[in-house]
Amino acid sequence: MIENYIITILVSLGIGSILLLVGLVKLVKTNTHATMFWNEIVLEKITNFVMDQSKEQRILNSVSYNAVKGNPQSVLDCIDKYCSKCEWAMNVGDEKGLILDKIVEETDPSVVLELGTYCGYSAIRIARLLKPKARLLTIEFNSEFVPIAKEIIEIAGLNDKVTILEGHSEDIIPQLKKKYEVEKLDFVFLDHWKERYAPDTVLLEECGLLRKGSVILADNIIYPGAPEFIKYIRSNKRFECTNYPSHLEYMQVEDSMEKAVYLGPDDE
Repeated sequence: MIENYIITILVSLGIGSILLLVGLVKLVKTNTHATMFWNEIVLEKITNFVMDQSKEQRILNSVSYNAVKGNPQSVLDCIDKYCSKCEWAMNVGDEKGLILDKIVEETDPSVVLELGTYCGYSAIRIARLLKPKARLLTIEFNSEFVPIAKEIIEIAGLNDKVTILEGHSEDIIPQLKKKYEVEKLDFVFLDHWKERYAPDTVLLEECGLLRKGSVILADNIIYPGAPEFIKYIRSNKRFECTNYPSHLEYMQVEDSMEKAVYLGPDDE
């Protein structure tokens, strides 16, 4: 009698575990938040522990082993392949990357600011399209990402066009004019902490770094979203806005990019 009772409990637990596992798999496949939690928290932490290195180091390894040195497109293709097939990562990605390419080519900037370097993917996309003597300054606060980005950018052969500034955007932006000899910015790419999009845009204005015609392009407008930034620029007559629907990098999840052209201060 007791044996039958124990068997019944074990069977019930087994069935319950299977149902729970099936439910979790279904949730991860259908819910964006669950998918991101699984990729960024669970799976990444386990892989980091097993391999004793970070995801970003693994991306660098893939580029070092597989990309053609001095070929920016080869580096981009290598990162896209790794992040779409092996481990998801927060690059702008190949689909939204085409939007970025188009706007950079249309703007034809001489001085570019990127907020959020990460592994250097978008810096490479931008820098490979810049004309001679144009430059890109990219700000990254995470000290672990900076050396990885530097090495990947060097493999792409673009270290002469890209300068990585380590620190927080709110600290570095006010230093751009005097310390880094930036008069005005032609193009700004926002791809850092989403809650910093709005205050950093305001800071760029306050520091006099935007000229009439300066273009700001912001990533991840829908996921994870930047509602304060959207509210600020779309309700502000100093900006002319265009939205570019797309998908979250390496996923079929709705996302978009927002372009804001600075029309000049109110008194112009």
